[in-house]
Amino acid sequence: MRFYGARKPRPRPGPIARATVRTSAVLGLRLAVQAGTLLLVARLLGPQQFGAFAGVAALAVMLGTLSTFGTHLVLLAEVSRDPARSASVLPFALSTTGFCGGALLALYLLIAPALSHEAGISTDVLIALGTTELLLQPLLSLPAMEHQGRGRIATSQAILSLPLILRLLAAWTIWLLRPADPLRAYAWCYLAASALVLIAATVDRRSTWPVPGDWRLPHLAELRRAAGYAALNLTASGPAELDKTLALRLLPLAAAGVYAAGARVIGALTLPVTAMMLSALPRLFREGQSDRVRSARLLRWIFAAALVYSVALAALLWFIAPAFVWLFGPKYHGIEHMIHWLCLAVPGMALRITAGSTLMALGKPWARVGFEIAGLVVLLMVALPLTAHFGEIGMPLALACSEWTMAIVGSVTVRLPKRCITFGVDSHP
Repeated sequence: MRFYGARKPRPRPGPIARATVRTSAVLGLRLAVQAGTLLLVARLLGPQQFGAFAGVAALAVMLGTLSTFGTHLVLLAEVSRDPARSASVLPFALSTTGFCGGALLALYLLIAPALSHEAGISTDVLIALGTTELLLQPLLSLPAMEHQGRGRIATSQAILSLPLILRLLAAWTIWLLRPADPLRAYAWCYLAASALVLIAATVDRRSTWPVPGDWRLPHLAELRRAAGYAALNLTASGPAELDKTLALRLLPLAAAGVYAAGARVIGALTLPVTAMMLSALPRLFREGQSDRVRSARLLRWIFAAALVYSVALAALLWFIAPAFVWLFGPKYHGIEHMIHWLCLAVPGMALRITAGSTLMALGKPWARVGFEIAGLVVLLMVALPLTAHFGEIGMPLALACSEWTMAIVGSVTVRLPKRCITFGVDSHP
């Protein structure tokens, strides 16, 4: 019986909202850590050396997305459905990561010296960066994905954030000590941070890693399934990393450093969108095929939230851009102008992240690969003519073209395969 005037109970936030808040708290710490590290390293190295460092580090990160050959995402999908399935995935995920990571490290050490020749980055710095991004970080993604699949989203992100915290401490120590070669000192601390966290993650009591004697090569069916995730992992990192490598080749070193600093700022500030998608992925993996009506309703809210947040963020960045001159120092003159132009890419970036994660969760990795390749092709096609015609602002314009291409094509692709997975129309039997 209902009494008029009785107060209605307040609706409780859903599990995705609560998980997003928890994950945003972890990622908020990650954002603060990234911001602190970015400022310290940028000031330590100056725009010229920072531009070179950002370019070769971006190449290592981009190649490193292939080190697991997609097996970490296979692990996430399987553990999301049944935690016991990790025992069947980890043996071939570990061996694949070791083999692919070693091969890619050799490739990186062939390519990177040509990119960094003018900046004079030494071979041992490249070895430290390459080993970290091509072997240690890919291995670290395996326990992180296992925790995420089990619903421990914040724990998963904490594992991935700990190396960043240690890098911040290292950068602060280097800032205080002022060694003769701060880049070399930071590069080896960069490696040590990931190594320490990997050791801690694998000796955790909750770790289910098999002993090396139980590792095995993947079967053909397992390899074929992982290949789709490997391709999407590479293309997903491309827009976030390829532009820094292109800037190193297309812009003067100092301008490349200013661009890299500005691009890192806007990339870090889209972390709440990433937090939302990380929180939604386990549910989307479960319901994407079995309960499409609820999945479609959820996706409408996710896309709307990503768009509103990103437009507000771009507007805020536009007004506070002059503050970044004070933060980065006088050597980074012009960074406020660069951030103004980078604001054009922010909403496209948020929608691209949302569409990409959605397609992955709906079991359509090749669809995600397709729209992200389109964005990479646009970036490669327009970067040279835009920088030749507009100079330094050509790179943020090229990034905006790339991100918006992926946002539009990706959002349309989510709707195209079947009407039942559209985020714009409910599907009724």
